[in-house]
Amino acid sequence: MQQRPFKQVDVFTATPYRGNPLAVVLDGSGLSADEMQHFTNWTNLSECTFLLPPTPEGAAAGADYRVRIFCPGRELPFAGHPTLGSCHAWLEAGGVPRGEHVVQECGVGLVRLRRDGQRLAFAAPPLIKSGPLPEDDVALIARGLGVARSEITAHAWCDNGPNWRGVMLRSAEQVLALRPDGAVLAGLDIGVVGPRGKVGVVGAREEHDTLFEVRAFFPGNNGLCEDPVTGSLNAALAQWLIGAGLAPERYVAAQGTALAREGRVFIERDASGTIWVGGQSVTCIHGHVTL
Repeated sequence: MQQRPFKQVDVFTATPYRGNPLAVVLDGSGLSADEMQHFTNWTNLSECTFLLPPTPEGAAAGADYRVRIFCPGRELPFAGHPTLGSCHAWLEAGGVPRGEHVVQECGVGLVRLRRDGQRLAFAAPPLIKSGPLPEDDVALIARGLGVARSEITAHAWCDNGPNWRGVMLRSAEQVLALRPDGAVLAGLDIGVVGPRGKVGVVGAREEHDTLFEVRAFFPGNNGLCEDPVTGSLNAALAQWLIGAGLAPERYVAAQGTALAREGRVFIERDASGTIWVGGQSVTCIHGHVTL
């Protein structure tokens, strides 16, 4: 074992302990997948990342670093808040990108990140599966959320690695009032979004007004879990909602409110059609870990 530089970062917030925490081992060289998984399980966080030099193929394609992302029980090809938190930690530790964007190599390939003032944003990866959900799934989700089927106003596959099923309710207030039934929703990754009634079209980006409230439910070791702030889900929701005309090309979503968090996710579709998913991060713990 050796001493390795380590940070614990709070993602999608500028205020410590109000976002989604991430453990980042800044030098994962020489660690096996089993060792990475064991440490991840020990942290008891939703995700832990390990930074590595890019592969030769990744470096040739422009990657600045490689990241391996683990949650308790398995390795993930991609996840949003670990992508932003890892990039924040890499830059804070002195990392310098080779080009205009930071380029991360991970299980889904290369992911571009851009700096936007105090925020970082990643380019949303393409959806693996899209289109409307089967009606049987929608009925089951409605029952599991404890709402009438008629309260789900739109729905879609939002699969970009995590197999999210996205549903829209009539209002943010309905989203915050949910008390889901984990037995009914067992095995499903559910993203729920609801609009705020009086937020105008998108001048809200700098004022931090939020257009949507988002909640994310997924199966955990002890039943249904709720994620405080979820980059992958918000990336997929943005592709669905903007593509379907249900959201403007730039907006801010709130997530984590029901868990006493204050996550803010900044969405923007640029002129090329790329959707950027961003937010601030703040380091809460800095030091070394023995691994």
